[in-house]
Amino acid sequence: MKLFFDANVIFSAAHREEGRAQELVALARKGRCELLMSTHALEEARRNLELKSAGFEHRLAEALARITVVVEAPTALVIWAQEQGLPLKDAPVLPAAVHAKADLLVTGDTRDFGHLFGRDMRGTRVVTPAAAIDLVLKAADA
Repeated sequence: MKLFFDANVIFSAAHREEGRAQELVALARKGRCELLMSTHALEEARRNLELKSAGFEHRLAEALARITVVVEAPTALVIWAQEQGLPLKDAPVLPAAVHAKADLLVTGDTRDFGHLFGRDMRGTRVVTPAAAIDLVLKAADA
């Protein structure tokens, strides 16, 4: 199963030693899922980590060892994402997940992505980190 991380998920994986984001990285380490993210999401996460976190570099490096950074989506898909109600700052995330053929877009951003939670968007379902963990574990047990 391919999981695409929004910036806030990689931020959480690098900011904290425990939590759902770290659990997802651990599942990838065990081969239960594949992790993806875009350059856009990675740059946003790095900016926020530099502002709000101390000593994140080691945890970020450990997480990034399990994450494939994918290319950005074409402009037409970004426009489509804006038409789905995403603000300009978040609009590149959903299209990058769709373009990478991710099964899940994992985000904790309830404000901007909340109206899309649980929805299938061109083959990619938008979910919270907790929901992603449940889906990965269920897929592994199936």
